[in-house]
Amino acid sequence: MIAYILYTALIGLAILPLLLYLRNPYILKDISYAITAIQIGMRVSKFKNHKPFYSILDCFLDKVAKQPHKKFLLFEESSFTYSQADKESNRVARALSLHANLKEGDTAAVFLGNEPLFIWIWLGLAKLGCTAALLNYNIRSKSLLHCFSCCEAKVLVAGADLRGAVEEVLPTLKQQGVRVFILNEDCDLEGVESLSDKIQQASDQPLSPHLRASINIKSPALYIYTSGTTGLPKAAVINHERLWMASFLQSVAGVRSDDIIYVYLPLYHSAAFLMGLCGAIDKGITVVLRRKFSASHFWNDCRKYNVTVIQYIGEIMRYLCNTPKRDNDKDHKVRLALGNGIRTDTWADFLQRFGDIHICECYGATEGNIGFVNYVGKIGAIGKEHFLHKMGCPYALIRYDTEKEEPVKNSKGFCIEVPRGETGLLVAKIGERTPFSGYAKNNLQTERKKLRDVFVKGDLYFNSGDLLKIDDEGFVFFQDRIGDTFRWKGENVATTEVADHLLMVDCVEEVNVYGVKVPGHEGRIGMAAMTLKENMDFDGKAAYQHVKRYLPSYARPRFIRIQDALAVTGTFKQMKVKLGEEGFNPALIKDHLFYLEDHNGYVPMTQEIFNSIAEGRIRL
Repeated sequence: MIAYILYTALIGLAILPLLLYLRNPYILKDISYAITAIQIGMRVSKFKNHKPFYSILDCFLDKVAKQPHKKFLLFEESSFTYSQADKESNRVARALSLHANLKEGDTAAVFLGNEPLFIWIWLGLAKLGCTAALLNYNIRSKSLLHCFSCCEAKVLVAGADLRGAVEEVLPTLKQQGVRVFILNEDCDLEGVESLSDKIQQASDQPLSPHLRASINIKSPALYIYTSGTTGLPKAAVINHERLWMASFLQSVAGVRSDDIIYVYLPLYHSAAFLMGLCGAIDKGITVVLRRKFSASHFWNDCRKYNVTVIQYIGEIMRYLCNTPKRDNDKDHKVRLALGNGIRTDTWADFLQRFGDIHICECYGATEGNIGFVNYVGKIGAIGKEHFLHKMGCPYALIRYDTEKEEPVKNSKGFCIEVPRGETGLLVAKIGERTPFSGYAKNNLQTERKKLRDVFVKGDLYFNSGDLLKIDDEGFVFFQDRIGDTFRWKGENVATTEVADHLLMVDCVEEVNVYGVKVPGHEGRIGMAAMTLKENMDFDGKAAYQHVKRYLPSYARPRFIRIQDALAVTGTFKQMKVKLGEEGFNPALIKDHLFYLEDHNGYVPMTQEIFNSIAEGRIRL
């Protein structure tokens, strides 16, 4: 009898894993994620209690001591070991300390493209206990000055190729007492000092850690400016805790110590700097740096430098899929792609064309206190729920009225959490473990991102501005951004959903869907800007048949705008606001416009049609 019971128990134990797997086929990956999350939590706790505070700079210095001769940075035909990078940044720190009088607590603005000096300058500033404000090298005049007022930088360090941009704002910078340095051997411009010569003359000996003795986990490490699609940039405050958390993404994604990561996104942005560079320092791996993204050189670079991990954002993956096919498309060592913003159709195309690459899609905002990781690799999802994650970072999807642009409240005045499978606004609780630092010197915008009395009186949540959906398996899907979803004929229109359908039309290469206002009509009507495939014309009939078949009448774009290239931000996010403001008047828009005429399909837009709409003779 005892033998029978033991036998039965053993059989039960043997089939238990199978039963668990059948109930949750992702259980092994869930367990792996849980182990990594616990390890990260233990590390953060250790850093918080470490005296003195252990920063990413200290992590870099540890790697210098342990692997001085390992390649840290590959750039064009140059390479730098961890030891060489340390010495180069020592020179920068000493030059800035002596000539710019920078000290602990000061802020310096870095106005520079992707090159090794960007990294040396950041490391040098960190060694002095200074905060680096990472400026978008595309901004000019008013926006550039605005960025200074946000972070109160005492010093500007600019690339030689950005001298013209500096000259534009120099009089104002002088008035503000900002010291301006340019990365040249000499400089004949009054009020601007050369820095390259001073760096070369400086010693490469280590600096005392006492120079940064007061830095703690809550101290600001960086100011990173949200690119946005309209308005002036906002300076997100990235403290050392936030920097660490972002760098741990590589551990969650499965990056190994022998990997080589390809960084081509702009270093002024969080994706390249935090998840790419800082993550690489944490893992002690080699970084391949490129000045700018190039679809035509991408895979050749990967082969040349034996890249194993790539980053992506926005439309990058689509650009790669749109390059001419080659016989050696799968001839590379890339095993992992880490990023956010890949469309479902592009995801499948990318894997089919370029081989077995694990795509780790992530979700998060530079300034936000919540993020998701699709550690399973399910196509289309931006993340997966996990109970440990929700315990550490409480969040919810709440019902949102896109017409009133506000959350829906119940009879007690509180928000309503949506059920699974329904779209809702992502909000995340602001607390000690999930702080929201907001924007530097911009209390108005900081407060706009906060929601109070969400579920109970006195609670406080971060408003992500994103509409998400969670399915029955716990996978998280991006639906739209607030403002990108528009309302027409009393119905909500999700721009991403419409864009996905338009991309299936044979002649369409890229598409950006947005809403435009129409005189005498409530809400916004759909419009799509698109580029066409090479040597193809816009097929109005095919496009009409497609949208008629797959989209409800209220979601069909009424206007089409054909462009040579779609406008994107510096981080390859599509720009909708400016297009929406430009509208559909052929007298003001030089691009080819088409109008969806009832029963006739898309026809060329004329001034007569526009006037008839504007005067109310044509009702949409």
